[in-house]
Amino acid sequence: AVAEATPGLEYLQKASWRDPIDDAFSVRISYVDHSMFMIQTPGGTEAVTDFNGFIGAVDFLPDVVTMNVAHSSHWTAFPNPDIPHILPGWLQNGQPADYHLELGEMLVRNVTTDIRGSFDGERIKDNNSIFVFEVAGLCIGHLGHLHHEPTDAQYAALGRLDVVMAAVDGGLTVDTVTMIRIVKRLRSSIVLPMHWFSRGSLETFLDGVSDDFAIDRTGATSVEVSLRTLPRRPTVMVLEPRFLSMDD
Repeated sequence: AVAEATPGLEYLQKASWRDPIDDAFSVRISYVDHSMFMIQTPGGTEAVTDFNGFIGAVDFLPDVVTMNVAHSSHWTAFPNPDIPHILPGWLQNGQPADYHLELGEMLVRNVTTDIRGSFDGERIKDNNSIFVFEVAGLCIGHLGHLHHEPTDAQYAALGRLDVVMAAVDGGLTVDTVTMIRIVKRLRSSIVLPMHWFSRGSLETFLDGVSDDFAIDRTGATSVEVSLRTLPRRPTVMVLEPRFLSMDD
């Protein structure tokens, strides 16, 4: 693996989502399915992105879930009401979603973007959210179901993202060329591909960024990262999606 041969990538670990995080300055990120990731802190705060109601056959509720409305695979109309914080990323009562949720170990905020509507050329303003999780000194961004390149103002609002989850489906969100341009501009230390429906679209994206990013095919479903062990060269890290299981 690239990670094993490249200095600066020693932080990679394969871990169960139920294992404690021993390093107080690390965060575990697990790829659950499609666009769902779980972010876990050492103190036990858990967030799930683009939550569609099912993360696995587990008796477990995260502390916060974020959702986007472009497709049913990114949200649910019936989230468990026992989840303490449920954050819809689309328009709320006609107004852009606006979150600045402080959870102690984790701050969750959002930057809204537009989505395509039902009619050709229609664009619904501020109806998607890029959610940013500030935790353990890291800024972790989830681009959601992004339908256009962020504007300069949106890039500025995002700020520096150390880790970014980026859709690489090649067209249902943005086309591959546009997503490559986005991740190059963000210049995050770690890019986690998501929302890929075939190995073909994933490989097209990896080929397109390989001159600027190291490629690490981890074979793992989760990774623990910390600010002090981010790779010196920006790296695209391929995690394998897997629903949570009590057997893990």
